[in-house]
Amino acid sequence: MNSTELIRAYYDAFNAGDMAAFLDLLEETVVHDINQGSRQSGKEAFRSFMEHMNRCYRERLTDIVVMPSADGTRAAAEFIVHGEYLATDEGLPKAAGQTYELPAGAFFEIRNGKITRVTNYYNLKDWIAQVAGSDHA
Repeated sequence: MNSTELIRAYYDAFNAGDMAAFLDLLEETVVHDINQGSRQSGKEAFRSFMEHMNRCYRERLTDIVVMPSADGTRAAAEFIVHGEYLATDEGLPKAAGQTYELPAGAFFEIRNGKITRVTNYYNLKDWIAQVAGSDHA
């Protein structure tokens, strides 16, 4: 599987809610840079992060564009997140089933057919404005 196919499989598994297939695409020592957060290492930390996210949010990604490096060791992806805020996340506005839509992106490092780093970016102020019911920031 080339890097584009790998990243597409990652997002296909995410959209299908297939966490086993999703996590299987990660290397055991994967590094995860959380948007506006800390860096976590290891597949178990990523699994815990995803369990938390799936408890608080229901998300589907569309308009996914994958941009691989020529040597296949890195890739970037741009997409639109369509979500529903299910349960209040610590330090964020109260959840009441609000929906949101925002552009996001991710950067990946790839080695031996597995993802070794995922770095996600989105506009947190825009997300907060959407779920708090204000105009977009």
